[in-house]
Amino acid sequence: MVTLDEAVVARYKTHGFHFEILVDPEAALALKRGEDVNIEKILAVEDIFEDASAGDRVADDRLMTAFGTIEVYAISKEIISHGEIQLTSEQRKLMQENKRKRVIDTIARNAFNPQTRAPHPPSRIEKAMEEAGIRIDPFKSDDEMVSEVMKKIRPIIPIRFDEVNIAVKIPAEYAGKSYGTVQGFGQLVKEEWQSDGSWVAIIKIPAGIQSEFYDLVNNLTKGNAETKLMRQA
Repeated sequence: MVTLDEAVVARYKTHGFHFEILVDPEAALALKRGEDVNIEKILAVEDIFEDASAGDRVADDRLMTAFGTIEVYAISKEIISHGEIQLTSEQRKLMQENKRKRVIDTIARNAFNPQTRAPHPPSRIEKAMEEAGIRIDPFKSDDEMVSEVMKKIRPIIPIRFDEVNIAVKIPAEYAGKSYGTVQGFGQLVKEEWQSDGSWVAIIKIPAGIQSEFYDLVNNLTKGNAETKLMRQA
């Protein structure tokens, strides 16, 4: 449950009455977008108000008239879905910055340069976003923003989402302790234990996290593993 200090007001007018609830801004926006969010975790206070700042609660007969129920969670979903969520300028700025970071991270981890098949570093993606004049909308979902950003930065840098197959061979002395970690990093496409005890596998991962995968394998095997980037997954 969100604290009162972090909560914002969600307002809704219907049947001639005014209703307010105190909510977690990001969770409420997610619910408004249609995402599956536990309403119990959205509310700071389990009450419906006429004026939340004054603590004036709505009478049950008004709730019945407007919503046909006095059940707080059901009414709160209606208020969030059909009403307005009031964000302060500071809250909006913070949400925009957090979403911006998530969008950049998502693109950096899942996209690559189709000309070189190498990942784009976050700084390059961020610079392209600045050149494209992209404005982060806190009311859109992360997926919507990622799609919008990808569309706008393609004319600036060669980029696309893809997965790659990487073949890896881990020597016998490291295979046992490395197996679970390596195969859990992505999707295990194929594996084979060699007669000498070494482990050979093909792992499918997002193209943007190749460097992380290579670092992981090298750390687990002290640089003694073999890796090879294969054809496009």
